[in-house]
Amino acid sequence: MSDNHTIEEIERALSEIRPFLKSDGGDISFIEYTPERIVKVQLHGACTGCSVNQMTLKSGVETTIKKYVPEVASVEQVTAR
Repeated sequence: MSDNHTIEEIERALSEIRPFLKSDGGDISFIEYTPERIVKVQLHGACTGCSVNQMTLKSGVETTIKKYVPEVASVEQVTAR
């Protein structure tokens, strides 16, 4: 799978997750797909200070992305600079 196709699939997975995050006042942005097969995302709004955001990241976001792109090793959150 090419990197462009992989990124398209990651974006498709995020579009599946986004409505759930928005319903709780948050959102998510794709930042980067690394050569180590790590997807980097940034959480926004209510998701940034949520006490369960790491659970959301692993159980929700990572699981959904891996459904679309099984070769992804992990999903990591980056913080705003």
